[in-house]
Amino acid sequence: MGSGESCCSVRMKQMYNFTAVVEKCVETGLYVGFVPGFPGAHSQGETLDELNENLREVIEMLLEDGDPKLEAEFVGTQSIDLN
Repeated sequence: MGSGESCCSVRMKQMYNFTAVVEKCVETGLYVGFVPGFPGAHSQGETLDELNENLREVIEMLLEDGDPKLEAEFVGTQSIDLN
């Protein structure tokens, strides 16, 4: 291991995967994203790449307080047809 570290003192970083809902604001032209059921996990950006990076930063900051207590789970989207 080196540097006097034992196998038990090495902490593995947990992997997370979140689904964000993304919309484009017609007033500002900005992309707006949020993670359903994850309070505080929302951001915006001028491009989809910028939005993704901003959401990553917000989520990483929120995870500093520990594992999220999700209030809902993203299931998917539905298309509604009306006559």
